[in-house]
Amino acid sequence: MQHVYSTNYRVYGARKIWRELNRQGQMVARCTVERLMRELGIAGAVRGKRVITTIPGGQAERAADLVHRDFVAGAPNCRWVADVTDLRTWADVVYVAFVVDTFSRRTVGWSAATVKETVFVLDALEMAIWQRDRD
Repeated sequence: MQHVYSTNYRVYGARKIWRELNRQGQMVARCTVERLMRELGIAGAVRGKRVITTIPGGQAERAADLVHRDFVAGAPNCRWVADVTDLRTWADVVYVAFVVDTFSRRTVGWSAATVKETVFVLDALEMAIWQRDRD
């Protein structure tokens, strides 16, 4: 059983190990595989919980579309757009905020955090303002 677990990148759980052992001709009960896995201290990979990043329905008021879906600017620093997204990593979820200049399509500010708070979005905006003043 340890060999089946190791050769399958240590992600197989009791059900898959039980099926693989039966395919190999080692007739064993599934409850026995579960008991032996507990005794050996091995466990299959566990899928993480899904992170909810938006509030569905009408609980929150949607921000006004100030650019009327027109993402083309005539000059630099005339129109910026921002977005917040989440990235799943091995350890946790990381939230990333971007501020993009629509004229050059250049990211002028960004910030990342492990908690979804207003501060990290403001950090991205402050970086964009600092970058604009620097240019």
